[in-house]
Amino acid sequence: MHTVATVPLRRAALAAALCAALGLVAPARATIYKCAGSDGTPVYQDNPCPAGKELRDFDKDPPTVSVMPLVPPPGAGTGTRETSPAKPPADKAKPAPKGKVAAASGASAAERKFLAPGINEGQVLARLGPPDMKSGGGTRKTARWTYLPAAEDPGTLTTLTFESGRLVEVERKVVR
Repeated sequence: MHTVATVPLRRAALAAALCAALGLVAPARATIYKCAGSDGTPVYQDNPCPAGKELRDFDKDPPTVSVMPLVPPPGAGTGTRETSPAKPPADKAKPAPKGKVAAASGASAAERKFLAPGINEGQVLARLGPPDMKSGGGTRKTARWTYLPAAEDPGTLTTLTFESGRLVEVERKVVR
């Protein structure tokens, strides 16, 4: 049978044992060392390098952070391209198709000429409004938006190609 006096003693002993166990736990350390391997190639490990084999201690010499621009390198196959038909366009421009909803406030068809690769879909929507036709997108990484000729941009079909939400190509084609 347990007496009332032994319960507090057991709790005190348990608390002391718990504190002692927590005191023995050492903090985890995650240091990475870059060492020269047997053939001179870099080897990354969590133990200090043997004498004369240390190439880098990341605690003493942390790596630098590099930031890459979102602009594609020249000649990467992205850019603006204008094409024209074999015959010159007629003097009269076709009117905009009937039944089309006007572009969003602040959006202008005249802005189509000034688009450049690198901007995102939201910026295009703010400048031009919603496209007349869309293909791709969703789970696919590539999407194509087409803007039909309008009064502010007569006789020109503008097709935008997006990859992962970024504009990569602007194609402007003169139509009759």
